[in-house]
Amino acid sequence: MKKVFKITGRILLILLIFLLMFTLFTLIMHRVRTDREIALLKEKGYYNPVSVGEYSLNVAKFGNENGGHTIVSLSGLGMGDYSVAERNMTAYLEDDNLVVFVDRAGYGLSDDTDNEMTTEYIVEDYRKALENAGIEAPYILMAHSVGGAYATYWESKYPGEIEAVIFLDGSQLNGKVSEEDPYVPVTFGDKAAAFLAKLGFSRYMLRSYYYLYSDDFSDEQQKLADILDLMTMDSVAPVNEGGRWGVNCDDAYNSIVTNDIPKLYICASWGYQTAEEFNENGIWVNRMIEKNGLDLEKRTTDYAENDERLEKALEQCEKGRREIIYPYAEKLGNCEVVLLGGEHGIYEQRPDECGEIIKAFIDGLDS
Repeated sequence: MKKVFKITGRILLILLIFLLMFTLFTLIMHRVRTDREIALLKEKGYYNPVSVGEYSLNVAKFGNENGGHTIVSLSGLGMGDYSVAERNMTAYLEDDNLVVFVDRAGYGLSDDTDNEMTTEYIVEDYRKALENAGIEAPYILMAHSVGGAYATYWESKYPGEIEAVIFLDGSQLNGKVSEEDPYVPVTFGDKAAAFLAKLGFSRYMLRSYYYLYSDDFSDEQQKLADILDLMTMDSVAPVNEGGRWGVNCDDAYNSIVTNDIPKLYICASWGYQTAEEFNENGIWVNRMIEKNGLDLEKRTTDYAENDERLEKALEQCEKGRREIIYPYAEKLGNCEVVLLGGEHGIYEQRPDECGEIIKAFIDGLDS
């Protein structure tokens, strides 16, 4: 029996030594590659940390510093790569405007924090980062997904800072989101996963969490996006924010003060109006599924105008708009809703059309 324990002990010791050596190798490789990657991000103009007190947020600026408007882009949940992912769309805006991407705590090049990521806390972080970066109001807020909740809170609480708001399929707010998505605290497992990511193990898991872009993006854009996503995986703040998603959405909705600030809501998820839009969306999504090797069911691409399935799908979209989107827009005040059926990440799927719609809206502010 003693011999068995002795052999078992040796095996466990060898495994432990191997694990420690593998961890050390992973950490060294991660540190070396991270230094190179940060240098590349600096070269491409994405690296600009700005202090907000206890930590720094990254404030990346593109376009015309002397342009007619300052557009501040607010990402959706967990999207550390947003400053790269949206650039195909913002290309339509950068000649005549300054486009600013502020990464929230824990996103991309921004520092992490253990503070509660409430709606108020996030908006105050945004404001401090812009002020300390020397970027003066008024701003046009351009928000995707839950970024729309933060834009809603911001323009209601500080209307003098906001020239206009653009919602890119912003989270559909009705004051009842937390009923289906209640608060979920950060767990020990979440913190352990972030710690392992800091050691470099995130590099082995990247494709399990973040997908390859569509064919419209270059290899360089994909590389930059991967770097920023890796830097997001080792953070706790986005996890905390995700756990507060429903609460933050309801806080934003309940903060609304109806006003005349011009607003544009591009409705994608519930914006379908034709069979063609559904079919085109299915083709795009199926291509992404194949490219990323995802174990997901393919989308339908054979809708016809007299198809009962189409009628049901269009009814569901119309119901969502009627019961949530239009009442939300009315409560905001002076908000135009434009229907552009497609994926939630509509800026990536249909960047040309989004860019043209937004450009026309901004041009209209000057007329």
